[in-house]
Amino acid sequence: MQKPESGGAEKAKQSEVFFDLETTGLGQSCEIVQLAAVSGGHSLNLYVIPRCRIQRGAAKVTGFKVSRQRLFLHRQPVPTNSLKEVLVSFIAFLQMLGRPLLVGHNIRRFDCPVLARVLDELDLTAEFESSLSGCVDTLPLAREMLKDRGLQSFRQESLVRELLGVDYKAHDALEDVRALQTLYSFLQPTPEVVLRHKFTLDTMNNKPPVAASTPQVSCKLPGQRPLWEHFRQAVTLTEERDGDTLSRQPLL
Repeated sequence: MQKPESGGAEKAKQSEVFFDLETTGLGQSCEIVQLAAVSGGHSLNLYVIPRCRIQRGAAKVTGFKVSRQRLFLHRQPVPTNSLKEVLVSFIAFLQMLGRPLLVGHNIRRFDCPVLARVLDELDLTAEFESSLSGCVDTLPLAREMLKDRGLQSFRQESLVRELLGVDYKAHDALEDVRALQTLYSFLQPTPEVVLRHKFTLDTMNNKPPVAASTPQVSCKLPGQRPLWEHFRQAVTLTEERDGDTLSRQPLL
């Protein structure tokens, strides 16, 4: 067991926020449908009516469907917010945690490029980048740490099943981030390993991403009206403490 470094390094340990997106497809022009994040007992889970149709394959995997300007998840309606409301809330969540490290699985090739595009569209890039210390993709991190384990797959659900012996509801962003937080705690990467896989939105393309083979879908704005009246009810911050749950705390 390693001894703590002197100078209070353990106390100054940086917090992590685990995040995931569910989208309308796998192409670079896809749109966000769900954004979830978790850090310890804090969680954020928000839904968006996408600006383009949900591809059939994505709908089958995630269970999302849009009908008459309402979003349904496994045939049950879910509260939604505008894309800007969701991103502003995500930024506030990061700021609350003091410029944490943003962690996700395969985020360098997929989630972060999608996120960067919409942040730029809504002129929120600078505010977002100032709210975190960097990003870490657990896919290449796990490949490095587990290279001698002879694993057949490094998909997140496969790693959770193989290493933790758990099956969970994959392709639901909130369940994905909860599972990833547990997996990351199990892996316990050293600061040196984390640093090797750290990147920012500006540097994420330094290594060429894999070209997406999914057909692009033309997106047209459906004329969604603002949903500010639902924002205070839909945007919640949950903190679990000794079995108690504090919820429905607006981030405004």
